[in-house]
Amino acid sequence: MIDTIHLAKPRGFCAGVVMAIEAVEEAASAQRASGAGDLGVFHAIVHNDAVVRRLEREHGVRFVERLADLDTLREGDASVSDTVVFSAHGVSPAVREEARRRGFATIDATCPLVTKVHNEATRYARAGYHILLIGDSTRHQEVLGTAGEAPEHTTVVSVVGNRTHDPDLADPHTVEVPDPERVVVLTQTTLSVDDTMRTVEVLRARFPHLVVPPSDDLCYATKNRQDAVKRIAPLVDAFVVVSSTTSSNGMRLLELADDLTGRALRVEGPDDLDEGAFEGVRSIGLTSAASAPDDLVQEIVAWFRARNPDLRVVEEGAWEDITFRKPKRIPAPAS
Repeated sequence: MIDTIHLAKPRGFCAGVVMAIEAVEEAASAQRASGAGDLGVFHAIVHNDAVVRRLEREHGVRFVERLADLDTLREGDASVSDTVVFSAHGVSPAVREEARRRGFATIDATCPLVTKVHNEATRYARAGYHILLIGDSTRHQEVLGTAGEAPEHTTVVSVVGNRTHDPDLADPHTVEVPDPERVVVLTQTTLSVDDTMRTVEVLRARFPHLVVPPSDDLCYATKNRQDAVKRIAPLVDAFVVVSSTTSSNGMRLLELADDLTGRALRVEGPDDLDEGAFEGVRSIGLTSAASAPDDLVQEIVAWFRARNPDLRVVEEGAWEDITFRKPKRIPAPAS
């Protein structure tokens, strides 16, 4: 019988995710109200399947992985608008230029913390530095966008302890650079804080002149959610993490929870739960990725409460109080 759930705070939506989702909802409503048609979004606005499905179902949003696909939709369906939203993960200059060339109006919902890393990449590349970008996959949209700012000056290196085994990632222990005296390290914003710091130290030992920007690239939301898991782990027998497999920050939470408790389970909603998975468990930690809506977390709490009538739910930690400015629509270029 489970007697306690320790519910992590913060959990779920971060400020960047809130900004991005609201940008899509408001733009989609405005497009439909004006008769402009359904809104297109380049890549999943955030990495959560439930959020994407809701936006498709309730707002008629069209998600595409290539701008050419949105162009095809627009040509074959008058109900598709000429506006495209860039996801919270950011895009490369090449994608922005393609959108301009294809005549799309754009709304840039990139998280400002990701934009900060893009700006750093551009600045250091112009100064003649080679960029070692720490990432968990060369196919992650954030990595593609950041590396795309200066692809000829960037090498994507694996996190020490990386469990995704992307063969295209360079090994931080062996990576080579054109000039060891002009090298800078940047990071994907959603990585394991501890693993990233270990990776920076490996690179610093190899390249004594390595520049580490004074402002940590790992976002506050990533760090805060990992810290919450660390606080709760000693109090529980198992951890449940609400996350899609495509969420980098969510999968890092899962790995951390599993390392600390030896018993962590990833779910996308209550349908993924099985009573047999919690045999012998008395207390559970519960958290969610920065892109997971809290109503899914509450549904999971309700699932446990229905099977454990005397269940205590203890909120651990504090909420964040950060907001980001809404992005503006940039009109399509004049033809």
